[in-house]
Amino acid sequence: MENKSIHEIIALIFRALTLAMGIAVVVLSQLGSLEMETAVTLLGIGLACAGVALLENGKE
Repeated sequence: MENKSIHEIIALIFRALTLAMGIAVVVLSQLGSLEMETAVTLLGIGLACAGVALLENGKE
């Protein structure tokens, strides 16, 4: 039981990071303070987090 709840928390954290990276890119680009290279890096991190969250869901 304890292991399952840890995996659920980890998956939740990665899903939250995915959402946060997407929102950060949108907000910073609207403010005009985001370079394209930085935006791609942030979106790449968000995509990697989404992948990890999906892999965690597949284990259950």
